[in-house]
Amino acid sequence: MLDKLSSVLKKTTDKIANAIFLDKNLVDQIIRDLQRALIEADVNVSLVLEITKKIKRAALDERIKGVEKKEHVVKLLHDELVGLLGEKREIKLEKNNVWMMLGLYGQGKTTTISKLASYYSKRGSKVCAIGLDVHRPAASEQLKQLCDKLNIPAFISPEEKDAKKIWRKFEPELKKYSLVLIDTAGRDALSSDLIKEIKEIGKLSKPTETILVMSADVGQTAKKQAHTFKEAVNITGVIITKMDSTARAGGALTACAEVKAPVVFIGTGEKPADLETFDPESFLSRLLGMGDLKSLMEKVQNVIDKDKIEETQKRLQEGKFTLKDLQQQLESMESLGSMDKIIGMIPGLGKAKIPDEAMAMQQKKAKNWKHAISSMTKEEIENPEVIEKQTSRLQRIAKGSGTTTSDIRALIKQYKMLKEMIKSQASLSGETLNQKTMMKFAKKFAKKVRF
Repeated sequence: MLDKLSSVLKKTTDKIANAIFLDKNLVDQIIRDLQRALIEADVNVSLVLEITKKIKRAALDERIKGVEKKEHVVKLLHDELVGLLGEKREIKLEKNNVWMMLGLYGQGKTTTISKLASYYSKRGSKVCAIGLDVHRPAASEQLKQLCDKLNIPAFISPEEKDAKKIWRKFEPELKKYSLVLIDTAGRDALSSDLIKEIKEIGKLSKPTETILVMSADVGQTAKKQAHTFKEAVNITGVIITKMDSTARAGGALTACAEVKAPVVFIGTGEKPADLETFDPESFLSRLLGMGDLKSLMEKVQNVIDKDKIEETQKRLQEGKFTLKDLQQQLESMESLGSMDKIIGMIPGLGKAKIPDEAMAMQQKKAKNWKHAISSMTKEEIENPEVIEKQTSRLQRIAKGSGTTTSDIRALIKQYKMLKEMIKSQASLSGETLNQKTMMKFAKKFAKKVRF
């Protein structure tokens, strides 16, 4: 997301940091690059000029000298960009929560509801959805299908054309849930009849949050959309979707900040796990190539159930680790997204120039290993040493999984190393699988593991 802007910001901060002194030519070049990148990311032109004017003034200020000036300019750039992205708003669930989701057609509202359902159910909340979009054909069926895949209850009444009646019908049942997500109708544009319908649903459901869902590719139209919805129904937050597929997402992000409609989540892909809480500081950190470990840990939580984490933790503490466990870890990694996306979130690796071919090879290798384990018998999974002793087993597994015998040997070698590490990792005992533990584990064994 915003790859070009990210690249320019990294180069800009590097140029400032590496410059012997900031002369007018260098400052002019930095300002031009910055202006071009922000405008191409669809940030409002007047905002871009205002920010770059401040940065230029600070860079040419003769009263600030040497290293102090460079630090001052980099900090100013950082602070101005964070200001552009708006203030962080974190939603904390209370005992009973009702979220009314709003949005025009094609913004990804129904898909986002399923992502929210997955996000909060994996964090221990009892979540359900209710379909009150009675205008778009098959809207309620789409909601039901998405929720069924996640084992989340979705209350729908496809034949009913009155949203208020659907709410009243299921209201007693909805009280059993800690989070109720309401899918409302959309339109091609914000019309008076849509506002009337939303207000009527709001009166009945008494939402604790009213959240607007909009696509990143709407650009500067986002400002008008966010402002109009805020004026009409007092939205309390915004979720921006399709952040993975547009280079012009800056318009939607900064427009929301301008009208004081805080962005609370961003959608970064099609999978249920591709939803992140929006933190301007963390987001900018990733753009600058400094990583975002908090969002990475959040993604891990999105793809692994809390119960499964505890179960895995218990097995690791007991030194139990089979090829089936490795396969599950590979599947979880695949659910996290592409390798470059994960690497961009790891502090210290964001600026690393890792060749695309190397990352593609790594992903291919992980996929091959996953398929190879699926082609093994129960005996082979529990005791992989038997595979090495019998060439016929190696050949059968390779043929059945579309891999090579070399792939299988590499898999077993890696598995043995991981198993040995887990058994010897006594410091894991009694600790939970949190950020600190993961970093400690990674640091200790980073040099040993080779994928």
